[in-house]
Amino acid sequence: MIVNNYIGLAASYAYAIALLVIGELLRKFGGIQPDLTRKFIHIGAGMWTFGVLALFNSWQVGIIPFASFIFLNYLFYRYRLVGAMDTSSSSPGTVYFAISVTLLFAVFWRPMLIDTVPIATAGVMAMTWGDALAALIGKNYGKHKYQFGDSTRTWEGSIVMFVSSAIVIFLVLTLLPSSFLSPNSLTWETWKVLVASFLAACAATLVEAVSPHGTDNLTVPLVAAGVVGVIFYI
Repeated sequence: MIVNNYIGLAASYAYAIALLVIGELLRKFGGIQPDLTRKFIHIGAGMWTFGVLALFNSWQVGIIPFASFIFLNYLFYRYRLVGAMDTSSSSPGTVYFAISVTLLFAVFWRPMLIDTVPIATAGVMAMTWGDALAALIGKNYGKHKYQFGDSTRTWEGSIVMFVSSAIVIFLVLTLLPSSFLSPNSLTWETWKVLVASFLAACAATLVEAVSPHGTDNLTVPLVAAGVVGVIFYI
């Protein structure tokens, strides 16, 4: 393990602790409701994927922080250790999110070879921003509800899910390939970026609508990345 990987591990856990502490301070002293602090931590955790790309030279080491949080998030959820993350009505979505990020990066991230990590990152960003904004808008401004099985959503939230997912996937596929964060990945043709952004956003919105009790944190990134991957290899 080279020095950069040690630095990456230290920075990753320091960042995670800082997110949890800030979320807890916002809840206790800022009067912010747990639903909002949970989304704050959710977005912050998802955005750390770029920190991982910047700091690690080895994917085997780089996935350790997210992989370890599969277990840690389960403890947080099971025993309600962090009020800013988990309340009595919370789902194990944080556990699912850590699982999905770990799986996607393990499959697609190869820093020293031809790198396909933009596929993984696109899926993670669809979950990071799409789901968070859909939940916030749907809960606070959604007036038109619909239901699939036990899952109740709003049309307003689903529209935000689609638009925000399409935007972040487009940005990832446009800006990340061949950048300093992923220098060995291939640049995408414009038509592929547009098609992948649209179809992956459609798929992410659909699975988010039908996934019960936090499982969208697992299904959305995997399905969105899967669609992007299919377009990439056409």
